[in-house]
Amino acid sequence: MHTDYLTDANDCDWTDCAATEAPESATKRDQKKIETSEVEKIIMNDCLIIGGGHNGLVCACYLAKAGKKVTILERRDIVGGAAVTEEFHPGFRNSVASYTVSLLNPKIIQDLNLHKHGLKVKLRPQNNFFPHSNNGSLSFYKNPQETLAEIARFSEKDAAALPAFYEMLETVADVLREELLRTPPNVGGGFADLIRAGSFGMRARKLTMAQRRDTLDLFTKSATDVLDAWFENDHVKAAFAFDSIVGNYAGPSTPGSAYVLLHHVFGEVNGEKGAWGHAIGGMGAITQAMLKEAEHLGVEVITGAEVEEVLIENGQAKGVRLANGDTHRALKVIANVGPKLLFGKLIDEQHLDPEFQRRVRGFKVGSGTFRMNVALKELPDFTCRPGKELQPHHQSGIVIGPSMQYLEQAYLDAKQFGWSKKPIVEILIPSTVDDSLAPAGQHVASLFCQQFAPQLPDSRSWDEEREQAADAIIDTVTEYAPNFRDSIIARQIHSPLDLERKFGLMGGDIFHGALGLDQLWSNRPFMGMSDYRTPIKGLYICGSGTHPGGGVTGVPGHNAAREILKD
Repeated sequence: MHTDYLTDANDCDWTDCAATEAPESATKRDQKKIETSEVEKIIMNDCLIIGGGHNGLVCACYLAKAGKKVTILERRDIVGGAAVTEEFHPGFRNSVASYTVSLLNPKIIQDLNLHKHGLKVKLRPQNNFFPHSNNGSLSFYKNPQETLAEIARFSEKDAAALPAFYEMLETVADVLREELLRTPPNVGGGFADLIRAGSFGMRARKLTMAQRRDTLDLFTKSATDVLDAWFENDHVKAAFAFDSIVGNYAGPSTPGSAYVLLHHVFGEVNGEKGAWGHAIGGMGAITQAMLKEAEHLGVEVITGAEVEEVLIENGQAKGVRLANGDTHRALKVIANVGPKLLFGKLIDEQHLDPEFQRRVRGFKVGSGTFRMNVALKELPDFTCRPGKELQPHHQSGIVIGPSMQYLEQAYLDAKQFGWSKKPIVEILIPSTVDDSLAPAGQHVASLFCQQFAPQLPDSRSWDEEREQAADAIIDTVTEYAPNFRDSIIARQIHSPLDLERKFGLMGGDIFHGALGLDQLWSNRPFMGMSDYRTPIKGLYICGSGTHPGGGVTGVPGHNAAREILKD
């Protein structure tokens, strides 16, 4: 055993782990298996991981690096969770749910040798493009001076404020980055939690008073309140406010939405902070690279294995029972599923006290997300930027959400009618930078759409209304690019209910739980459970429902593995 894994959780260096030990340990176990009974074989599993999404794969790799025997049980016939690439029409492949790269932690990329396993991420040539209904547009460029000049077209005052705004965001994002790989202090915990809280307090002391105020603003206020204090032009504010409602069933004026904006800027791509990129081969390229590392380390991956119940004996998790009746036992059970799914469906309520059951029922899920992929015979011809030939804006994030009122009304419509009459749509066309995704001369596009109610009002079903909602999305894009509807060869659609059924995302929540202050840091998923442990001994949770939250980061899996090894 590596004693360095038993040091303080926040000081553990995963790269000290000798990966060469895993094959040797596995060989010894194989020799023992021949001499043991079937029951003993089952007990020899150190860890069972429920769900083969990216965090489960990350957690498995770190555990296996430490010499543990790990088995992943995945319900679908492919690992990767929501980060998978599928062919949805002959010759057309695309990322199915998650669709762009930024938040994947650089340490995890390095520790898991993802580049050696074939992962390639290409930066967006241009950042974002915002078409407007009056045939105007706003673009954010990689060159800061070009962006300043673009903002100045709308407001000289806003252009002058932009550098300071970016500096403020980056300062607060750095605070968040420092906390990503640290286990939050558990409220009511022991001495180690006091140390963690004290360490965070010491780090926070380095901030000036103005920076502390900015941090408080971004964690508590609405995006509207924050942006109103910085900018005057509505188009400029809307461009920044878009990040505040991505995966957030709320309007930009909803308190707490400023944090969601911040959550989307702490990432980096190829060493460039705040950048966004495309995984060549789609998001499935990330999880397939993780799978290769897991298999190299001796992790057993079983697909088509739907877990129906966590087996608990005398207050301790002992294994799982599958839907087909098979049982798997282990010393530790790790759930890479959301808290709502784990405690609401996979654990018999007799093992949870009434107060905790009430907390589970009240855990907020539902990101208001509707996902589409479309096969295109030609590129969109935008009225404000004419032409079907490849142009820089086709390689950017194309966002339809031109004003603050537009963003707000989309949420109000969803609350009243079930979905936005004019949805917010982010369009990515990854085939413009990755020609492996579509036939020559044709393209695939990801449409990430907000706002769509997790549960429709008046007991209506998404099964009955998903096609109509998809039509509304296409109609919206066609208003800005008139050739769009006629260019569609095929479409793949996922309503909130489809996302729940296919990927286990309760309420269609892409983050495994809302990113509100009551469900962040020491409160994620619940106060007293921020250290990836659960009220049931031997049961852990490693998915996006834990710190630091959603997105393809790998950080929850990394942090959970560290705590499991400490135990």
